[in-house]
Amino acid sequence: MTSPTSRAPGAARCSACEAVCCRLMVVLQPEDHIPDHLTTYLPTGLHVMKRGEDGWCVALNSARMNCGIYETRPSVCRRFVMNGPYCKAIRAEY
Repeated sequence: MTSPTSRAPGAARCSACEAVCCRLMVVLQPEDHIPDHLTTYLPTGLHVMKRGEDGWCVALNSARMNCGIYETRPSVCRRFVMNGPYCKAIRAEY
């Protein structure tokens, strides 16, 4: 498994994902049922996942680089496709 600061060559794999998407702003939808202690409201009124001081989503298990609430993760996270065009673009920027 790679660390969040190293860069894995090639395509992302579950066994070596850098979880770069877990640094994106996750805007919650009304159908998302995320525990309140993991969410916050922006001054603009958007309901979002909290991020830690390090910039990562607070639901990220940083030791395993996976989602700690995977089964109940937000709908936008469910639509995020590993190795899809958006994934590749944000990995390239990272």
